Amino acid sequence: MTALAFILALMLSGVAQEVRAGIANTKHNLGSMGVNAASNFSGTTEICVFCHTPHGGDASAAVPLWNRYLDPTGFQTYDQGGSTTLDAQIEPIGSVSIACLSCHDGTQAMDAMINEPGSGADNYAFSSGVWSGQAAAVNGRIGPVTVITNLGKDLTDDHPISVQYAGGGYSESNPQGPGRDKDFNPAETKIVGTRRIWWVNTQVEGSTSDFERTDMKLYTRVGTKGAFAGEPQPYVECASCHDPHVDYNPTFLRIDPSGSAVCLTCHNK
Repeated sequence: MTALAFILALMLSGVAQEVRAGIANTKHNLGSMGVNAASNFSGTTEICVFCHTPHGGDASAAVPLWNRYLDPTGFQTYDQGGSTTLDAQIEPIGSVSIACLSCHDGTQAMDAMINEPGSGADNYAFSSGVWSGQAAAVNGRIGPVTVITNLGKDLTDDHPISVQYAGGGYSESNPQGPGRDKDFNPAETKIVGTRRIWWVNTQVEGSTSDFERTDMKLYTRVGTKGAFAGEPQPYVECASCHDPHVDYNPTFLRIDPSGSAVCLTCHNK
């Protein structure tokens, strides 16, 4: 191994350890050693397996190595709720949001995955595991729709997702969004490799003008509606505001919501 390869390996190992250490102490650690007694599964001590697998994951997913079954059907989106204030276009539920909703729509068990822990055939110990707390009463799913973490399939009363940012003024041909909705703060943009990425800067201590995990991330999708249909555009998804791997803030928010800081990062009010 060359010196450069060794350094890169160490860096990647450090990132992986940071993510693992972060999620290990959150409610997203669903294994038997997790900190959330309300929803732990006795069949494994693994953490990442409930969402990711190194081999044979869903290659169509917008998140890496995805280990859960995705069902984009049956969702009611925000624009179907009769809102008169929405001026952006909403796409069918997809991108990273459909990954989040593979648990949070409450329709399938949290241990329903493509590859169970371990290698080879069906893992008996995993299959024979049991859920603790509220998940035990509903066959391993997130609790009833009355629980805030169970969004169900009706998303008309939740913050819009799969929605164009700032009224849809941003696109590959108009990256600075000259026609954007002035009720929104401008998005930052740059080319990374061959892709354009967008984000909205947050004002947290120690932050910079470049993209960081404490910024509101916008996810690129090729629009099918509006003035820039057919072009890659920035969309708001679940993970724009929530970081599933760390819970420094309530409900996995990317920044502290005090003073409506999350809302005011994007909304110019």
